[in-house]
Amino acid sequence: MTQPAFPAGATLVFGGSGGIGQEVAKSFGKAGSDVAIVYRSKQDVAEKVAADIGSGGRKATIHAADVREAAQVEAAVKAAVAAHGRIHTVVWAAGPVVEQVHIAETSAELWKKSIDIEVHGFFNAVQATLPHLREAGGGSYVHLGSAGHVWWPAKDGLSVAPKAANEALITGIAKEEGRFNVRANSVLVGVIEAGMFLELLKRGVFDQKWTDETQKLLCIKRWGKPEEIGNAAVFLATNGYVTGQKINVSGGFGI
Repeated sequence: MTQPAFPAGATLVFGGSGGIGQEVAKSFGKAGSDVAIVYRSKQDVAEKVAADIGSGGRKATIHAADVREAAQVEAAVKAAVAAHGRIHTVVWAAGPVVEQVHIAETSAELWKKSIDIEVHGFFNAVQATLPHLREAGGGSYVHLGSAGHVWWPAKDGLSVAPKAANEALITGIAKEEGRFNVRANSVLVGVIEAGMFLELLKRGVFDQKWTDETQKLLCIKRWGKPEEIGNAAVFLATNGYVTGQKINVSGGFGI
């Protein structure tokens, strides 16, 4: 008899209304998990994602929270647990649209915004969920990081540096929490046709020269699809003997 991929309960997706996050949320629904979506301002998008997951036969709920505010994150987690009974997987897909600037030209305001959302926000999410995962007998964190973690793209420091801090925390969770059957892994995200990339493309930040130079760094000569990130996240959430690892889903960026 085939065992289900997920235990009873839900996957909690922070940033589930984002360009990549919504496809990750849908991927978990398609894989057989109920889903709780945490969003900040895009309620209409979160509702559409929840409806899409619901049409596939899984339960989906939405919960508003600014991840910079620990009390809001804690309230959203409690509401998700109340709605689903248990959270078995926590996906971190939240983050701002990242301005492309060199380190020397990065303002203190931009730096603080990125750190507050990415690093402090992720820490708030861990603090709010870890006691629950322990009490429930285990669970999994899946962090959406950056392929720039292994090959630094100029001007992308406001994404790569904060996510690198989170990578260190993921390693620490894997090391310290395995005894409680809590795992932690990352998907290193390349250039994906969704969310931030499309927004910056629309603004004209990425021109043809940038496209040509970036594609020279790819083994697979196309941009990634958001569902390819979702599939990797599902794998990390369902393989019970993988922890402290990074899967680079970037078409071979920088090899």
